[in-house]
Amino acid sequence: MKLKNTLALSLAAVMAAGLTACGSGADTASAASPAADSTAAESTEAAADTTAAPDGDGDPTTLTVAMECAYAPYNWTQNDDANGAVEIRGSSDYAYGYDVMMAKKIGEALGQKVQIVKLDWDSLIPAVMSGDVDCVIAGQSITAERAAQVDFSDPYYYASIVTLTKKDSAYANAASVADLAGATATSQLGTIWYDTCLPQIENANILPAQETAPAMLVALNSGACDIVVTDHPTGQAALTAYPDLVMLDFGGGDGDFQVSDEDINIGISMKKGNTALKDAINEVLATMTTDDYNTMMDEAISVQPLSE
Repeated sequence: MKLKNTLALSLAAVMAAGLTACGSGADTASAASPAADSTAAESTEAAADTTAAPDGDGDPTTLTVAMECAYAPYNWTQNDDANGAVEIRGSSDYAYGYDVMMAKKIGEALGQKVQIVKLDWDSLIPAVMSGDVDCVIAGQSITAERAAQVDFSDPYYYASIVTLTKKDSAYANAASVADLAGATATSQLGTIWYDTCLPQIENANILPAQETAPAMLVALNSGACDIVVTDHPTGQAALTAYPDLVMLDFGGGDGDFQVSDEDINIGISMKKGNTALKDAINEVLATMTTDDYNTMMDEAISVQPLSE
C-alpha cells in the first residue's frame, strides 16, 4: 500500500505537468489534460522530464511492456489467457512467462494494468528510447552498451551460462569449454551467448546467429549444429521441449565461459532519465529474494508450451 501511494503521487505529478506520450505508428498519442493550476504545472514541468516518462499508449493507468513473446521460459506467445496470460497489443494472442509474471507484479504495485507489446529482439531498445513503451522486460543482460542507451533496474534474475547438445553427441560428456573444441555452434542473434561465449571455443565452426531462441533450439535439434550456448533458464526450458537434449553446466570456474557480472545480471530497461519508474520498479524488486525469483522461474518453466 505504501508503494502504491508513493507511485500515485509520482504519477499525479507527471499528469499535472501535462506531458504527452510518444506512440508508435499504429497508436495515436493522447495528451494529458492541462492541470487546473497552471503555476503548479510550470513548476513541475522541468522535473517531469527526469522523474517519469509517460506511458507508451498515453494512458497513465497502463504500464506498457515490450518483450519478444518468443523466448521461453522468460516469455512466449499462447492463444488464450491460461495461467493469467496477458493479451498482446494489436493481437488476439496472449503472452506469458517469467517476464509477464514480473510485469504483472510491478503493475499491481504501481496500480496499473499491464499491456504487452510484442517486438523482435533488435527493436526492444529502440522502442524504449522512442517512448513507444514504458519498459522492456525480456531477459536482457545489463551490459554497458545497453546501459549507454537506456536505464536499467536492479537485476530481476541472475542467469548463468550453459551449453546444450544432443545426448548422443560427441560433446555430451564435455566437462569444460576446452572439451567443446571444434564444435559446430550457434546461438541467438544479439546476445552475449553468440558474441562473447562462442568465440571462446577453440576452432569452433560458428554458424550465423539465429533470430530467436526457438530457432536456435530447432537448429540444434535438427542436427544443423553440435551445440548451442544459452542461459540456464532457457536451457531448462529446452529440456522439457526437447527430451533428446542434455544441458552442460561447467560450474562458473576457469573451465567455464568467461563472462562478467553484467553479462548474467538480467534487468528491466526504461527510457533514460525515467527515475520515477526506475525507483518504483526497484522498490518492488527489493521485496523479493533470489529464492522468490527461482520459484517464479520454476513456475514459468512448468507451464511453458512444449514448442514455440
